[in-house]
Amino acid sequence: MLGSKLDIFKPEWLEVVFNGRNKAYGAYELRKENPKTTTRAVITGTVLIVVLVTAPMIIRYIAGILPDDTEQFKQTEVVLAAPPPIDKDTPPPPPEPPKPKVDQVRFPPPVVVPAEKVRDEEPPTVEELKKADPGQKTIEGDPNAEIKIDEPVGNSEVVEDNSIVDFSSVEVMPEFPGGQSGWGKYLQKNMKYPPIARENNITGRVIVSFVVEKNGDLTDIKVLRGIGGGCDEEAVRVLKAAPAWRPGVQNGRNVRVAYTMPIFFQLAGQ
Repeated sequence: MLGSKLDIFKPEWLEVVFNGRNKAYGAYELRKENPKTTTRAVITGTVLIVVLVTAPMIIRYIAGILPDDTEQFKQTEVVLAAPPPIDKDTPPPPPEPPKPKVDQVRFPPPVVVPAEKVRDEEPPTVEELKKADPGQKTIEGDPNAEIKIDEPVGNSEVVEDNSIVDFSSVEVMPEFPGGQSGWGKYLQKNMKYPPIARENNITGRVIVSFVVEKNGDLTDIKVLRGIGGGCDEEAVRVLKAAPAWRPGVQNGRNVRVAYTMPIFFQLAGQ
């Protein structure tokens, strides 16, 4: 019937599937014995689980070491020895010597002076006040007199700030005369392509770093990443021969600025 559930594990379906095929190949026997094999596996697994769960209890029961609910305590009797007898002829220990007394600090009693011997100080007279020092005085002098200011004590030299400022944090960036376009024209006019790099078709960019001094000179020229073939040396030579730059400005004063820039080497036609 179409409404009933189709059971493909029935022996009738197995015969239909393997009708006209090689039943001795092995698949036929495996599918034929599948229900029996599954039943045996389930029974065997159940028995093993039951044995593993009950084995500890069986072993403890056989060994007679089942846990007892009443906790047993072993009482040990301790026998204390009698104290030694007191010898009446032994004299008692001498008493401790008395501790030395510490004298307490006492304030001397006040001295009472008779009233007839007390003499009050009389206020100063006008004549005594005239002779007394009034303290600060105003001294009249020449208004056109030159006022002399004492020179400062110690080292009064002004220490010049020669620290190097990074180009990313300076207020006014150092710049080649003519800006970027002027720098490009300078490189195009003065840079010479090294013969070794030309023969080996070496192209790329050389990353250089240098310091723009307060007067615009370029110092501490270094190659951070080169391409070889003489291009690194040519980049350093062009920077050393460059005219003075406009220096960087920080807080209204010229400062030394660390600068990093790439110099491109590219053959014509590429």
